[in-house]
Amino acid sequence: MGIQVVRFEKENKEQWGVVSNNSILVLRDTYSSLAHFLEEGVEAARKLNEQGQGESLLLNEVTILSPVTKPARIVCQGANYSSHRAEAGLEAARPPYNMFFSKADSTLCGPYTEIIRPSHVKLLDYEIELGLVIGTEISSSVEVTEENLHQYIAGLVIMDDVSARDVQLSEGQWLKGKSYRTFGPTGPYFYLLDKEEVPLIHDLELNLWVNDELRQSANTNQLLYKPAETLTELSEIMDLSKGDLVITGTTGGVALNLKPETLGQLSSHVVSYAEKVDLLVESQINNGKYLKDGDVIRCQIKSKDGKINLGEQVNKVVSSKVAIY
Repeated sequence: MGIQVVRFEKENKEQWGVVSNNSILVLRDTYSSLAHFLEEGVEAARKLNEQGQGESLLLNEVTILSPVTKPARIVCQGANYSSHRAEAGLEAARPPYNMFFSKADSTLCGPYTEIIRPSHVKLLDYEIELGLVIGTEISSSVEVTEENLHQYIAGLVIMDDVSARDVQLSEGQWLKGKSYRTFGPTGPYFYLLDKEEVPLIHDLELNLWVNDELRQSANTNQLLYKPAETLTELSEIMDLSKGDLVITGTTGGVALNLKPETLGQLSSHVVSYAEKVDLLVESQINNGKYLKDGDVIRCQIKSKDGKINLGEQVNKVVSSKVAIY
């Protein structure tokens, strides 16, 4: 069985540990990054988990940090569930190509951190996503299959791909619209996979609530482009390193809901930028789903049988004018 690993802070000291019930078994050594932990801490974590004893702290005694650390590449898959494609004004069927974009690693924040809404952003959206943590260096083209997938994925995390839709779609800048600081709550757990658990990646349940209203609910068996083929394709394009993150796309239920004709106008080179902004805001602002200051987002990912559980993250939205740094 895999292990729930946490990175946490107590008394201004960052440490790593293994979750056991409501406690953390603290690893003796410290690791400067997730890559460092993957290099030198995995066996210690497995041994500590087996022994089940040692220095321990209660989960509520510490500040849980993002298990994914800077520097890291964050590679994102876009529109990778049919339900999300449909609500984004796209054809619901699997497209002829995998859509990739990136997200700045400065978005990374803890699973209970406040999400800071920039004052100019009116259309703030949520996207629960399964994150694949890369477990080996990839510097050339490789063929990743279901049989060798365990060699490339070390573990799993939850990420909420928070998005400023009015920036993303009116400017056509996905990197910018998705990369404001705190737009990437991650964790609470880095689930360190056992080899035999890797097939369960294809049968995980994703659920997201806003103010306790269930907004998103899906299973990873609905992914249009699966992890193995995605990593194969990425290896043909770019290098990936231990501790990098590939997030696999979100399902339907986000605030965004576009008609195909509206999406066409937003993609047009003829329509002016000012017109695009007005068109987008007018079509979206009153749908009642976009995040407001004070809203609380709750995300969970786990297998039906509970063997794999990535924990629950809870984040409150605040305005940049009142955010406390």
